[in-house]
Amino acid sequence: MRISQFSEIGVSAIAVIASAGLASPAFAQDADAAAVQAELQQMRAQMQAMASRIDTLEAQLETANAKADAAAETSSTALATAEAAKSETKISWKGAPEIETKSGWSFKPRGRLQYDAGVISAPDMEKDIDDGFGNEARRVRLGVQGDMPGGFSYKFEADFAKSEIEIADAFIGYEDGGLKLAIGHQNNFQSLEELTSSLNISFMERAAFTDAFGFERRVGASAAYKAGDLLVQGGVFTANIHETGENKQWGADGRVVFAPKTGNTQLHFGGSLHYTDLDGDVSSVSYSQRPFVHFTSTKFIKASVAGASEETGYGLEAAAIRGPLHFSGEAHWQSVSRPGLADPTFFGASAEVGYFLTRGDTRGYKNGIFDRVKPANPVDKGGMGALQVNLRYDRLDLNDAGIVGGTQDGYALSLIWMPTNYTRFMVNYGRMEYSDAVIATAGDATSYGVDAFGARAQIDF
Repeated sequence: MRISQFSEIGVSAIAVIASAGLASPAFAQDADAAAVQAELQQMRAQMQAMASRIDTLEAQLETANAKADAAAETSSTALATAEAAKSETKISWKGAPEIETKSGWSFKPRGRLQYDAGVISAPDMEKDIDDGFGNEARRVRLGVQGDMPGGFSYKFEADFAKSEIEIADAFIGYEDGGLKLAIGHQNNFQSLEELTSSLNISFMERAAFTDAFGFERRVGASAAYKAGDLLVQGGVFTANIHETGENKQWGADGRVVFAPKTGNTQLHFGGSLHYTDLDGDVSSVSYSQRPFVHFTSTKFIKASVAGASEETGYGLEAAAIRGPLHFSGEAHWQSVSRPGLADPTFFGASAEVGYFLTRGDTRGYKNGIFDRVKPANPVDKGGMGALQVNLRYDRLDLNDAGIVGGTQDGYALSLIWMPTNYTRFMVNYGRMEYSDAVIATAGDATSYGVDAFGARAQIDF
């Protein structure tokens, strides 16, 4: 029952009682009927005013309740929207936080730090060389990568290890099923060793021919298609991003990989073809290499080719992984066209075998290259991580067509400890045997040996 209805009943009841009292003869004798009637009317008016006020308060209460309900509904809607937005975003940890949304966006910071130190021991030379103890920050990289709606992606990474900042990867990608496209500064498709990240190679430096023949990132457009065990890659490229303003060269690279898996054995067979137009302004090219480690500037072999107009390269690759054991081998021929002169063809090759001493560990492999090693029993899980030993033979021949740049036969040993997925420590020893070296000893010999020892500490995210 509403308060106003109760008030009206109360007023009526008082009126009835009052009327009954007025009807008694005793009251009629002691009071003035008109005065009593006036008083009763005043009381009835006050009660009606009170009832009206109560109605007003009830209306205000209903309005307040309606506003409160609306506010609660708005709050609930906002909370639901926030919860929905939260459920759209996923944050995972892959060495660094990776943020992903269901709409196709993702963002991940990335970086690596590699610090090298070691010693080079060489015979007394006819001139000063950079031997003895050396050390350097080999790579100090920071960058970002991620995906965008529609199948697009991006990657940018810069290296701060040298006095000037160098751009590593800087490209926009697109992926649809087995097709991948990329435009920007990126790796060419030149060899298994070159395309394998420096985070995952078996020694501190790649095989000698990869540096000697100038394998590096360049600006261009590329495409790759993977169907089952077959991978086909190709692209057209100009110069390195730091040389594009002054270097007019352009080239094309192609690579085919067949990577079947037989039982527990991962196989890899590949071949590549490379062409570079050096442009009319380029009159010479040179090919050279350091003795196994990077922290020295001395190069004992070097071939300078004058009048060069084009480079053509051919490469073959083979590898196998079975449990803790892996093998890989490559050969590469680099031919230089010299109008009016004999065309030299230089040769480089390497072969390595590696074995994990820790149970359950194996070398990673993905999309035609060696991938990250993930220890079966990492230190953060109470294990000792992964321990691997590797042996390598490395050949580089820069003698041909009357050009004597020297030959290098390298014999190398490495021991790698990987405590976790993202940490690595390694020690390397290399013996370089030179013939026709461009730097002679104090006794005027050009055939001699150089020993190199190096160690690296590495983290990445």
